[in-house]
Amino acid sequence: MPFKIIRNDITKVRADAIVDTANPKPIYGGGTDQAIYQAAGADELLMERKKIGCIERGDIAVTGAYALHAKYIIHTVGPIWIDGNHNEFQILESCYAKSLQKALELGCESIAFPLISTGVYGFPKDKALQIAVSVFSRFLLENDMQIILVVFDKKSFQLSGQLVGEIDSYIDANYIRQKRNNEYSSSAYGRSRRIETDIAYDAEVYENYRYREEEDRAIEKAMSFSDSPMGMSLEEELENIGMSFHDKLFELIDQAGLDNKDVWKRANLDRKHFSKIQCDEKYHPKKKTVMALCIALELDLEQSKDLLARADWAFSPSSKVDLIVQKAIMDRQYDIYQLNLVLFQYTNETLGV
Repeated sequence: MPFKIIRNDITKVRADAIVDTANPKPIYGGGTDQAIYQAAGADELLMERKKIGCIERGDIAVTGAYALHAKYIIHTVGPIWIDGNHNEFQILESCYAKSLQKALELGCESIAFPLISTGVYGFPKDKALQIAVSVFSRFLLENDMQIILVVFDKKSFQLSGQLVGEIDSYIDANYIRQKRNNEYSSSAYGRSRRIETDIAYDAEVYENYRYREEEDRAIEKAMSFSDSPMGMSLEEELENIGMSFHDKLFELIDQAGLDNKDVWKRANLDRKHFSKIQCDEKYHPKKKTVMALCIALELDLEQSKDLLARADWAFSPSSKVDLIVQKAIMDRQYDIYQLNLVLFQYTNETLGV
């Protein structure tokens, strides 16, 4: 099962296990810890928690979930942030890893986490997020479990400043391009002017624009019925129609030397969903599913456009999701979990499930 991020109150999430950012002593404090106790039934939960005693930082303990929509609460004690040189990273990683391992031992199919230690303990949110996703991605390579990262509000979820700056600049440049496209689209002069403006705004993407335009015209001419007396009839063309999405996908998987498990895990897809794609040759996937598969197969931009087209989709210049995915592909950043962090930050959407 895959990883997803949601914006919600963790006490309202349905999962087999809910992770609590616990106090090391058998008491409960504020924030997420307090919310979980109150939603579960503070008196009963505290009574069971007292039987456990103290919990070391980086360690875990398990209780019942009482009134929560869960079977278990996994209590873990995160590090207090000092300066990053007092084992804070190792302790936080241990919180996530031990919680996942315990959930596996308990037979859980799903687990919901808050961002541990980012409240009163002061762990920088962008660094905590990277640690969480790193542990999740390693775990999911070997195990099947739905991992839900629950963030309460926008302030709880932060990417690094450098990454945000890069994405902001890219999105802004493309929105400016789209705006100019709309302004100049009504005339031949406008079309010419728009091309020049596009190239000026994003040389990296459009440096080969004119070459591709000429190449496309040559292909169109070669395929035109009217340009060749020997051209095939429409019936013959339809008989030689291109490879379907299904066939092209599994051809690409074979070419990449991947097995199916590699693909659906890299694409953050549910195994049952991927099985449906595999078994139903006429299955029409959602656009985000195709983009997730492009990431999983590490396709370049042209290959990605081709696979999308075979499923009757195309990248849209006015969609932030599409722009961010295209940037990841052009930058050859094929980590679906990292990409989903960016997508969630900007769009509240993710790829895969």
